[in-house]
Amino acid sequence: MELKMIKWRSGRFCRSNSKLSNGSVKGGEKGGNGGVGSGEIKWELRPGGMLVQKRDAGVSAGEGMINVKVSTVSHCHDVSIEATSTFRELKKLLSLETGLEPRHQRLLYRGKEKEDDEHLHMVGLRDKGKVLLLQHQAIK
Repeated sequence: MELKMIKWRSGRFCRSNSKLSNGSVKGGEKGGNGGVGSGEIKWELRPGGMLVQKRDAGVSAGEGMINVKVSTVSHCHDVSIEATSTFRELKKLLSLETGLEPRHQRLLYRGKEKEDDEHLHMVGLRDKGKVLLLQHQAIK
């Protein structure tokens, strides 16, 4: 199977390509409006046959540090952690702040308890996300 790069010029948001300063904008560069409709869009064919817009080589959604607000019954803690970390690693950080051992902690995100091996970025936890910390019932 032969892969071809498909280039598409978006004319929806810009009336004329002659208004651009150097004639066209390369696919990796972004204009003042975040790259929407400002030049060529590069496409790639995924192994499953899906045609998708090619990603920039910049920082992806799962990289870098994020700030997480962890609420307990009586306190709030702001924790800075890598987005690719697991909930187990978040529990270890919280044990330093709360004094509660990781095995005694229950972390809830979006109303559901998360397992220790789940990654933060895979469940959708982003920067300034909120997590609820509860003490395990058997410990009380």
